[in-house]
Amino acid sequence: MTVLEFDGVAFDPLNAPQQTGAAQEQTDSAREQASSTLAPAAAAIENARPAGGIDPIAQIRAGVVAAHRSALSAQTALQRELWRRALRPAVTDAQPVHSAPEGAFKPLARTGRARLDRESLVQLANGAVSTVFGPAYLPDGVEAVARLAGTTPLVLTEVTGLELYGGAGKGRVTARFEGDARTAALQAAEVYALYTGMPLCLSGSLLTGGASESALGTISGTVELVVDSADLVPRPHVHATAFFGEGTEPIRVAVTVAEPQGADVGPGHAVAGLLLNEFHMAHLARGDQAIAMGPEFAPYTGVRATRLPTGGLLLVDRVRDFDGARGNLETASYTTEYDSPADSWYYADTANDSMPHFVYMETSLQAALLMGYYAGPTLTQPGTTLSLRNLGGTATVLRQVDLRDATIEQSSRLLSTTILPGSSLQTFDYTLSVDGEPFYRGETMFGYFSDQALGNQTGLDAGRYVPSWLAEHPEARPRVIDVAARRADQAARACSRRKLALIDRVEVVDEGGKYRAGYLHSLRAIDPADWFFARHFHLDPVIPGSLGVESVIHAVQEWMLDAGFADGMADPVFRIPRDIPFSWRYRGQFLPTDGSVELEAHIKSVHRGPRGATVVVDGSLWKPGLRIYELIDLAVEIADRKALP
Repeated sequence: MTVLEFDGVAFDPLNAPQQTGAAQEQTDSAREQASSTLAPAAAAIENARPAGGIDPIAQIRAGVVAAHRSALSAQTALQRELWRRALRPAVTDAQPVHSAPEGAFKPLARTGRARLDRESLVQLANGAVSTVFGPAYLPDGVEAVARLAGTTPLVLTEVTGLELYGGAGKGRVTARFEGDARTAALQAAEVYALYTGMPLCLSGSLLTGGASESALGTISGTVELVVDSADLVPRPHVHATAFFGEGTEPIRVAVTVAEPQGADVGPGHAVAGLLLNEFHMAHLARGDQAIAMGPEFAPYTGVRATRLPTGGLLLVDRVRDFDGARGNLETASYTTEYDSPADSWYYADTANDSMPHFVYMETSLQAALLMGYYAGPTLTQPGTTLSLRNLGGTATVLRQVDLRDATIEQSSRLLSTTILPGSSLQTFDYTLSVDGEPFYRGETMFGYFSDQALGNQTGLDAGRYVPSWLAEHPEARPRVIDVAARRADQAARACSRRKLALIDRVEVVDEGGKYRAGYLHSLRAIDPADWFFARHFHLDPVIPGSLGVESVIHAVQEWMLDAGFADGMADPVFRIPRDIPFSWRYRGQFLPTDGSVELEAHIKSVHRGPRGATVVVDGSLWKPGLRIYELIDLAVEIADRKALP
């Protein structure tokens, strides 16, 4: 097992002037070693220092710290406006029929049934949901009580259409009925709640609801229910509009899944045998932290605090087991699960329907941070606002596997926790498996930082400005790959689209870069309304580090296509190569107010084989004036799907 260190020295997030004991000895030793190693450079800097004793490095560092603090203040002021905008309907490209829009409600169970006859509706009214929709609707630990028409006479006679992402993009039910129109609207919404498996996250729950007034009364005909919203917060619910034909007023309807009165729905109680499920994940992402994590976390509700991402970036569903205990911050192991349906938005937004690298990273890192947070490191510093940030790690693909419609099992271990003034650090290792067979393994470090600690960040280079290779070589004459134009060409192969359109152009210097094998550069403006800020994190928006990695991958993919690596392939696909360890370091974050993301990739090696080619790069990403991400041995493979075993 590799032990991850924080840049090899004791971490002092607040630049505290005093240290004592072992920590002081470790720091002194590190300083002595650094001093001897960097002595020539220090002498050169000293000789270059202007008269008057003004240290240019100190000036730069002070400027960087001031800029960080200013950005954090602007970020805080922007948070509420970002979330206000996020509530508006977004204008996006049309999604393929087979894919879920990013942020769409993810059902807790799935069925192939799209029509229901009268007999099936009677079975739903008798509570036999799993008989109608299948065994996935009666998992272990769930007491099935919810049923159709539990408070009204059954008036639906047939359901002619069930669509998960139909209508307004959030679901549709079409049914025939004989009886009261308001009752028909309510029961159509109840069918949708059962169809999406909402009662499965609260054992013993019932359906409750109501509909707006209507003059239609008792009639027979067809009702079309268009789902306006479906969510698990504050309780699982469906809000919809029912239409009865031209010239009639629509009926507004709401159905809620309610636990038995007085029932505990906190960790370990909502469903027998699970510590946390989809209901808790939704609350941790953007709801009541006391429900998600337990009453100790109640002070974090409604304020900036550690959270999971939300929407299409929430990539962990359940915590199956946990052998640790709250307050034990040294060791723990646990198993979580994530279901990856084939219609997930990220499959549709890649060129070849494969799982993008950022999902590998996010599903493993979210599982780690979830349980590290559950152990309670932030509870040791009450009253302090702490923001979570990933600091780095390593990961390796062990085998290549099709993950569409797979349940990914995440086995993680908390290795250590270090509590420091204004921050704390945690290290983990993790393994992802499908059907008991590992396919991805890695280690990572997370930090919880106060605003002051975040304000003191000085990037990867101690506050020094380190320019890109292109800026250091003004004589280079790059050629440009117009990614945006390629993406707009329906006949062209594009590596990403819609939500994963992370770059618009790539500058290429053939035989450039530090390895003289090729160099890639891209610059993208940050829009504070970019979709991922509303997802990562609630009240603490930053660009996910994994999407920074993904943007470098996209630059490499576009270069590979431009260089002809796909020529002659019947069905080229991009994959993550196996057995090539990849590592990353993050020493800062991209805020909505930062203006731009700059990236570069140095082609390190190119290997061609009988089935395709593999390219390995080293990369960096900058916010204006500061290099904050470093990527080592990031690998991309292109292969002909028809030639794969």
